Amino acid sequence: MITIYHNPRCTKSREGLCEIENLNQPFEIRKYLDEPFTEKELKEVIKKLNIKPIELVRTKESIWIENYKGKDLSDTQIIEAMLQNPKLIERPIIVNGNKAVIARPKEKINEIL
Repeated sequence: MITIYHNPRCTKSREGLCEIENLNQPFEIRKYLDEPFTEKELKEVIKKLNIKPIELVRTKESIWIENYKGKDLSDTQIIEAMLQNPKLIERPIIVNGNKAVIARPKEKINEIL
């Protein structure tokens, strides 16, 4: 089952959702701002993405700039920042089994099909 971690107010996220809808495969939508990640879920997604936690952070968000930029944070602290402030998480994230991508651009979805 494909899962899209989605923010409906984000243009890139809406583009990713449209791409998923066109696949004609079953999928589920997780509006992660309304239903936040648990610590376990976020760590699993990061592992599937095969990235460091900082690579999932939207570092241009004001929350990041005002509270975290320039600080020497551990991976655990970065994950905690994302859990406390889900707006910091890049989107959309598409998960298919044990694989995942940040679908920016939307064509990256093809990498995990």
